Amino acid sequence: MAISDKIKALMKIRRKGNGDLAEYLGISTQALSNKLYRGSFSAADLIRVATCLDCELAITGDDGNKITFVESDLLPSATSSKEV
Repeated sequence: MAISDKIKALMKIRRKGNGDLAEYLGISTQALSNKLYRGSFSAADLIRVATCLDCELAITGDDGNKITFVESDLLPSATSSKEV
């Protein structure tokens, strides 16, 4: 199943329409339709989609270790340093 199909399935399960998700992402419904058609979602988009749909985006290793991605991960880190 393609990413777009999974997002559409989650939207249906969570009873959210394209307008709801587009508004949360800060894009037009046409832009969301284009993303769904192309399957062109960035990692940041997927984190926001998961948040909007009250879901969790995570990577789980075969050893059971899990890393969860949340919207606060998208904020610039106060401890990150910039190269000069």
